[in-house]
Order: sequence, then C-alpha cells, then structure tokens
Amino acid sequence: MYTVQGHVQGVWFRDSTRREAERLGITGYARNLSNGDVEVLGCGSGKALDDLGVWLQDGPPMARVSKVIQQSVADQTRQGFEIG
Repeated sequence: MYTVQGHVQGVWFRDSTRREAERLGITGYARNLSNGDVEVLGCGSGKALDDLGVWLQDGPPMARVSKVIQQSVADQTRQGFEIG
C-alpha cells in the first residue's frame, strides 16, 4: 500500500494510477483521503509493484508528488482496479 502526498487531488492522479496499474497487471484501488493524500493499494507481482512505486514518485503530468510512503499489508486478492 502506498500513501502519496503533495498536490495529488484534482489532477487525474487516481485515473492515471488506474491506467498504469492495469498496464502493469496490478489489481487494487486508488482513493482520495480527506487530508489531501491519495491511498493506493496494489496487488500483483513484486516487479510490477516496484514499477508502480517508481511511477507514483511522479504520477501524471499535473501532479506534484512530495512524498510516497510505502507500507506492507497482508496479501489481498482483488478483481480489477477501482478508483474511489
């Protein structure tokens, strides 16, 4: 799971994350948090998750990511990638 901080809401961050995750074969979700951060849960191979983590450091062109916090969570099985 990742928490992405900075100017990441209102800049197509969640939808861009969904597209990148689907390209990498990752399931999970991206959702806005009330404090302005975006939370991303990714389920997939280690390499794909590493690639998503690298992508999250920059995000889409209009985003200004200041920090990405990664934390381990128990393995989860999900269908597709949702935004909320």
